[in-house]
Amino acid sequence: MQGSIYEYMKLGIVHFKVFPETVYGTGPILETLRRIAEDDFFTAVEVGWIRDVQTRLEAAHMLKVAHMEVCYATQPAMFSQKLNLNSFDPQERKRAVKQVMNCLKEALDLGATSVRIPAGKDPGPEKREEAKKLLVDSLAQICSYAREMGDPQITLKIFDRDIDKESLIGHFRDALDVARQLRPDFPQFGLLADLSHFPLLREKPEEALPLVKDYLQSFQIGNCVMKDPRHPLYGDLQPRFGVEDGEVGIEDVSAYFRLLAQLGLIGREKRPVVSAEVRPLLPGETPELVIANTKRVIREAWALA
Repeated sequence: MQGSIYEYMKLGIVHFKVFPETVYGTGPILETLRRIAEDDFFTAVEVGWIRDVQTRLEAAHMLKVAHMEVCYATQPAMFSQKLNLNSFDPQERKRAVKQVMNCLKEALDLGATSVRIPAGKDPGPEKREEAKKLLVDSLAQICSYAREMGDPQITLKIFDRDIDKESLIGHFRDALDVARQLRPDFPQFGLLADLSHFPLLREKPEEALPLVKDYLQSFQIGNCVMKDPRHPLYGDLQPRFGVEDGEVGIEDVSAYFRLLAQLGLIGREKRPVVSAEVRPLLPGETPELVIANTKRVIREAWALA
């Protein structure tokens, strides 16, 4: 494709993945975030739980000075507490909604323009439709509250159904059902598609993305290992690109960029955040090496797109 990649998208990285010591909202958050903020390759960053309010406000100032777009991911808070927005237990669902609302307050502190949210566990085909109704209700409550918290985009992230996260959303057709119900009342609601999840879902981007084209707001790139359950990196672990037995390589990232452009999802009039979700997992891997790996893959994939 012609032109700079920055004419088509805002390039981001998921902070708490590439620096996993920060995933629980503590640890060297400011020090590690600064390493991303000082790297002008990235124009956006996805942050998670930051429990200490002073740290959160210092992070917000740093990212504002660095002129970065901020996205907030609720997954660290939700997954670590095993919270479920489509639980059949009303009290459990209430706790999950409350946690997301607390995350929205944090997102406001950080100046986030969008908030990523995962669905809860898939209950199986017999109760799936009922669970989707509960999820829609939870998300409607969250979207209503978000209007009081800076009105960020509320983005439902599509995960795998039966390999790792075992999420209700889940396949793209189920994501479409949810988005169709919420978008008329909440224009800020949309979907996030992660390249690393297509192999785990056994879906192809060129078939799945057109289904939800009207609702897609954000995108991620990453890698996964899924053919051998005995592999130490099996599942949704976000290994670096080029890892042995990985499913996503430079050609796949390049094809993803081309598809997004063909569908009109990236471009000069529409520059969504496209983030890399990668982390150091194997001996000898460091955040710095994984970040350098990612930047090289993005540059080469764009050159080939």
